[in-house]
Amino acid sequence: MNVLVTGGAGFIGSWLVGSLIADHHSVTVVDALTPQVHGAVPHLDAPWLTDRTVNFIRGDVRDRCLVDAALDRVEAVVHLAAETGTGQSMYQIAHYYDVNLQATAQLFETIAERHRHIRRVVLASSRAVYGEGAYRQNGSTVVAQPRDAARMRRGEFEPVGTNGEALELVPTPEDVTPQPASIYAATKLAMETLGGVFSGAYGIPVTALRFQNVYGERQSLRNPYTGILSIFANRMRQNLPINIFEDGQESRDFVHVSDVVRAVVLALNSSLPGFHAVNVGSGVSTSVLDVAKILREVLGSLSELEITGDYRAGDIRHCYADLRHARSVLGFEPAVSISDGLSRFCHWVTTQPVLADRSSQAMNELARLGLGSAAPGDVS
Repeated sequence: MNVLVTGGAGFIGSWLVGSLIADHHSVTVVDALTPQVHGAVPHLDAPWLTDRTVNFIRGDVRDRCLVDAALDRVEAVVHLAAETGTGQSMYQIAHYYDVNLQATAQLFETIAERHRHIRRVVLASSRAVYGEGAYRQNGSTVVAQPRDAARMRRGEFEPVGTNGEALELVPTPEDVTPQPASIYAATKLAMETLGGVFSGAYGIPVTALRFQNVYGERQSLRNPYTGILSIFANRMRQNLPINIFEDGQESRDFVHVSDVVRAVVLALNSSLPGFHAVNVGSGVSTSVLDVAKILREVLGSLSELEITGDYRAGDIRHCYADLRHARSVLGFEPAVSISDGLSRFCHWVTTQPVLADRSSQAMNELARLGLGSAAPGDVS
């Protein structure tokens, strides 16, 4: 196939493009190379840049004429281009709506009007659409209500039932009712809704892959709004203290980028009709404190792990993927363990320049707007 990958020079995109050309597909990449991700002078760590089967177009996915021209030459679309910072989305609301949702709507409209030859669309969605992950309460699976700032200020971080009951964490399946807790999550859920309606109306299959916390080699070390592992690793290389939010027991499903790319390729090559939303993760829950300890050990860092009780509006407490649907419809099975993945990630990190840390600046911007607590020891 000839595949259009929007955001193809980003973290997941750069891995995906390499995989597609290795499988003898032709690829068109559209990427704006935004400074927050790629730096003021973009530096691309992508071995496929000189490959003749890749048509690289530097441009904004919101440019309708550009996307229209790119669609002429392709049979399938993987739509990765997006703004991804949960905290940043809470105060750049219109921008996140524009990039994540309006651009997707425009992509679907352009396909509907002029490019019905497209065979399949794969959307990069997020586990963030669920809000809190799934829990068991009185024998039923429920999604907890978003946590309120007053409780978090008191150090009460665990979600509770409607009457204050304790909840038991379970893997999150696709059929629970989504309750997005951030603007970013809301844009991803709305994008899925558009995909479902578009697929039903025009008969073009759309698969939305709900990525868990993706990490690995070549992820941006510059962006202070995404990638907790990048932030931790960059600070650890400088032996700076690590701000562990809440009590450190908040947990995530960390999935290596190579597993995510395999899921995307499986979705592209599938014969799934209509619209499907599918979890993509490791299926394993790991606490933030535990992952920080592993990083510190592998990097040989002297950084102190400071459990500060800090928090951000829009963050969730726990979520990890139920992979039964992914196994059933895609044949997806994660292959990289958290220990192997972090070892690979850390080895790559040590080959990269040490960058000035901007995580405190990002945290203080949220605090200024009443969306979080200030970075410890920093009143700028």
